[in-house]
Amino acid sequence: MISPERLRRYPFFSFLDADQLRELAIITTERALPARTTLFEIGEPAVHLFFLEEGSIELHYVVADEREPRLRKDFLVGSINPGEVLAISAVLPSSTLTATAYAPVDSRLLEIEGTALRALSERDPRLACGLLEQVARAAMERLHATRVLLAAASAPL
Repeated sequence: MISPERLRRYPFFSFLDADQLRELAIITTERALPARTTLFEIGEPAVHLFFLEEGSIELHYVVADEREPRLRKDFLVGSINPGEVLAISAVLPSSTLTATAYAPVDSRLLEIEGTALRALSERDPRLACGLLEQVARAAMERLHATRVLLAAASAPL
């Protein structure tokens, strides 16, 4: 459990009232991630929603050919900065992660257990609606950033 005030700092939770913040704080823990550590891998079950407090997280998309490991390609598709959310798939039941998250430097995150978050959402429709709106906003921001990266990579020299 963390202090509800720590959650209040995140714009992602701006729609929550004091009672909702308290309930969410109960299912939130802090997690330290040492430098050069992988937080999660693409394709794993989305178990936790994370918020980066300190450090940096790189998001990678890996393309691999199981028959020919030498053809494996790793693409940096984004970076998470302090205050930003990651693993938004955890808001949805039975979801998998769509990127690999790697900490190049010592980092500190807030970790919210997805099953408990979904249980809170089932009891509180306003919470559920607000969470889905924020997840959609985060997904659209990531999509836009990915399009910018793709356009830059595709531009003629």
